[in-house]
Amino acid sequence: MPSPEDAALPAELAPAARTLFGDRLDLAAAYAELLATDGVVRGLIGPREAPRIWDRHLLNCAAVAERIPEGASVIDVGSGAGLPGLVLAIARPDLQVILVEPLARRTSFLIEAVQQLGLARTVRVFRGRADEAATDATGTGPFSADVVTSRAVAPLDRLSGWCLPLVVPGGRLIALKGSSAPDEIAEHAETVDRLGGGEPSVHLCGVGVIDPPTTVVEIVRERVVRPPSAKKAPKRSRGGRKRAR
Repeated sequence: MPSPEDAALPAELAPAARTLFGDRLDLAAAYAELLATDGVVRGLIGPREAPRIWDRHLLNCAAVAERIPEGASVIDVGSGAGLPGLVLAIARPDLQVILVEPLARRTSFLIEAVQQLGLARTVRVFRGRADEAATDATGTGPFSADVVTSRAVAPLDRLSGWCLPLVVPGGRLIALKGSSAPDEIAEHAETVDRLGGGEPSVHLCGVGVIDPPTTVVEIVRERVVRPPSAKKAPKRSRGGRKRAR
């Protein structure tokens, strides 16, 4: 059975946690306990991940806050258990965050976590896909933000197609990636450009605070690219049938 003890902050990580969360460290600890207990029970994180919540998840995500401007709006696509969106909302109370997640069991957890952590003023949960959030397909949008984040969701080409429409012109997509980030950029830069994104760049977050630092790929939305217009419907005769060719 999952135990709250799994969420205890390891002593060797305490300095980094204090640096990244400041006076909201207690709030981060409450979220860590939620992940290690309810999050495991509901299948949002694996039981083997529970003892690594701080280094692998919370600190890894919180380090990204250094790339986000003061007072920015943030949309977290494929938020899952709230990584990185909920972590950023904890670390940065100046941010307005929307967590975008299509699966019901995950959005239920996110809604409950937001309430329990007292974050309802700055965090909103949207159940749906990124394209639904961008196009008002559910009748509650459309949404856009200065920064769109994503962690372990998809390769850069698909991710850009989903996320860039949510980024305001001049805003940024910040994708948490691993060591393969330069290879992804080389493979998908042409697609990113076609979708209206600028040249992707790699940044390391939390240098000197966490080891290893968090690798992110940033893409500025330079142009608004409209989707291809739908093909015209075939002409019909007055009787309603297609005209013979």
